Amino acid sequence: MQIETLVDLRHVLGEGPQWDTKTQRLYWIDSFEKRIYMATADGRELKVWEVPELIGSICLTKQGNALVAGQTGLFEFDFESEQTELIFTPQGMTQDQRLNDGKVDRNGNFFFGGMDMTEKAGLGKVYRCDKERRVQELDKGFVVFNGPCWSPDGKIFYASDSGVGKIWRYDHDPITGTLKNKVAIVSTDEPLSGSFDGCTVDDEGCLWSTRIFGGRVDRYSPDGALMQSIDMPISKPTSVAFGGPDLDILYVTSMGAQFSPNHPKDNHHRGALFAVTGLGVRGIEEKRHDS
Repeated sequence: MQIETLVDLRHVLGEGPQWDTKTQRLYWIDSFEKRIYMATADGRELKVWEVPELIGSICLTKQGNALVAGQTGLFEFDFESEQTELIFTPQGMTQDQRLNDGKVDRNGNFFFGGMDMTEKAGLGKVYRCDKERRVQELDKGFVVFNGPCWSPDGKIFYASDSGVGKIWRYDHDPITGTLKNKVAIVSTDEPLSGSFDGCTVDDEGCLWSTRIFGGRVDRYSPDGALMQSIDMPISKPTSVAFGGPDLDILYVTSMGAQFSPNHPKDNHHRGALFAVTGLGVRGIEEKRHDS
């Protein structure tokens, strides 16, 4: 196994890596710098776009644009014109809330959730945007919604709450999007010593989760048994995604800012994008939104 510092831009809050098999490019964001990045598998041919507000997550659409879960709502971003169009504003959103992590399910629907920016109250809800761009609420009560991903067959949905230090598993209906039988499969009593952030699933059905403030990436069985841990060069990894031509590179984003004196300090690699190779497992192709 080898860990390489792929793109070292010292992001304030690097997040949301995703590999697009159509363009053979990696996309990711800097939430607080309001930027979307794109590069080749080896970190070259870097491109960047700026958007008008904080970003929680993005997904690509079949038409070649992006859906962006942002500060005020869900909007579409046109990469060519760099124009935005608002699609959905969550009811009751306040200035202390924003949308956060999101990902497309196996059938082309965008799941995304919200968070309390003070990271104290369970104000975050989970939403599903279908191909008609209709948005429905699926669950609520998250302090910091993170890590949405699915089992290979799409029948299990995982999500983490970085604010309370838990990874949840649901039964998921791939057709309706309904979530049932929520159960915590991994938890910690000390989130500031290593909470659960972005996640992904490999082709063996195992869950990979970043441990923000804990400096590692963990691999779990579907029932939450720890199978492997990778120590990262920084203490604040934020999210993971498999990519590359063979889907066997694990990309890891990280937080470069020191948002709280309680957060651990990091070295000069803080905020970098990393590539982990030689793991012996592959990921699953990420879908574009079906619109």
